[in-house]
Order: sequence, then structure tokens, then C-alpha cells
Amino acid sequence: MMVAPQPHASREEERTLGRLCHLLSLLTGFLGRLIPWLVKKDNSHFVDHHGREALNFQLTVLLATVCLGALTFVLIFFVVGIVFIPVMVVVATLAIVAEILAAVAAQRGEWHRCPCSIRFF
Repeated sequence: MMVAPQPHASREEERTLGRLCHLLSLLTGFLGRLIPWLVKKDNSHFVDHHGREALNFQLTVLLATVCLGALTFVLIFFVVGIVFIPVMVVVATLAIVAEILAAVAAQRGEWHRCPCSIRFF
């Protein structure tokens, strides 16, 4: 049975680790989000929530990027693949914006759900 999440996280450490789960990916990629989540997921529901959201979002963006990259590579020979390059730039820009918004929500102590994210965990 799932317990309803608290409306706001109470401890500053939890909020900081939740924020780091989102922001470290901008510098380190997948491992940056994984480390704070693995360290504190059993001790804090808030960090567990934000770590899962960050990992799910990272995997969703990775899946979209790989699919767009494959389409670009295959279709580049037909000159149609050039169209996907700006789409990949838009996806990357939107991913960065979504990560920053999620980090701000975590710092405020809110239980944030990343948009358009596939739930792997």
C-alpha cells in the first residue's frame, strides 16, 4: 500500500539531494543522477521520488535521442534526415529546461513529475 506523499519536504538535506539528482546530469550525465539516489533512496522518500523521476526522464531523453539519431543516420542519404537535426536540438533544449524546472521544484520541496517521461522505475 502506497502512502500519499507529503506536500513538502521538511529537511534541507533532502531538498538539496533532490535538486542534485536533477542538476548533476547536466554535468555528468547518467552517473550524476544515480549516485545521490542510490545513497539516500532507502532513507528518504523525497530523494527516492526525485531520483526515480530524474532517471526516468534521462532514459526517456536518451531513447528519443537514439531514435532521432538513427532516423537521421538512415535518412541522411535521402536528404530527408537533415530535418531531424533541428528536432534533436529542440529535444536537447527542452530536456535542459525540464531538468532546471524539476531542480527548482525539488529545492522548494515539491513532489515534481517530469513531463513526457516514461516510467521505467
